[in-house]
Amino acid sequence: MIKPIVMAATLVLSLFTAATAVAQVEYGRRGDDRRHDNDNRYGNNRDQVRCESKNYNYSRCNVDWREARLIRQTSNNECRKGRSWGVDRRGLWVDRGCGGVFAEVGGHHQGNAGGPWQPGSNWDRDIRFTCQSEDYRYKMCQVDTGRGGEVRIERQISDTRCVQNRNWGYNRAGVWVNGGCAAIFTVERRWR
Repeated sequence: MIKPIVMAATLVLSLFTAATAVAQVEYGRRGDDRRHDNDNRYGNNRDQVRCESKNYNYSRCNVDWREARLIRQTSNNECRKGRSWGVDRRGLWVDRGCGGVFAEVGGHHQGNAGGPWQPGSNWDRDIRFTCQSEDYRYKMCQVDTGRGGEVRIERQISDTRCVQNRNWGYNRAGVWVNGGCAAIFTVERRWR
C-alpha cells in the first residue's frame, strides 16, 4: 500500500521539477529586457514585443509606438485593450495578468512635406472634465490626451482616494477610473 503512494508522489515531484526547469529556461531565454522579443516564433521582427503583467501587476514595455495590436495572447487572463493593455506616451503597458506579443500599428507617419505630422492650430489647449467610477466599476472617459500630454486630478470628488495607476490612469484614448475613484481631471494636451 505504501509503495504505490511513494511511486505516485515521486512521479508528481518529477513532473513538477520538469515543469519548473522548462519555465526557468523560457524565462532565461527571454531575458530581463523584454523590449524586443528575439524568439523565432515571432519572426525576429523588431516591431514586435512580448510584454507581460507578472502576478497581476502593472508593467511597462519600452517602445516608441503610437499604436499597437495584440498579435498573440500568451496569458490565461483576458487581454482587453484600454483595460488590461494599451499604448500611451511612455510606451506599451499591460496590467491584470495580461500577457502577449504585440506589434506596432502604422509606424511613424510622414506628412506631405516629408516632416512628421503635427496637429492643427489651437490644438494645444487644456481640457477639463469629470470621470467617475460608478458602483466601483471600471469606466473609460474618452479624450485625446495627445502625444506628450499630461493628465492630473484637479479635484477629487469621491470618498475613495484616487491613486494613479491603481484606480485611475490614462493613455492616448483617454482617462480610466475604477474602484470608486471620481474626480475632475485636467488634460494638459501637448504635442512634443
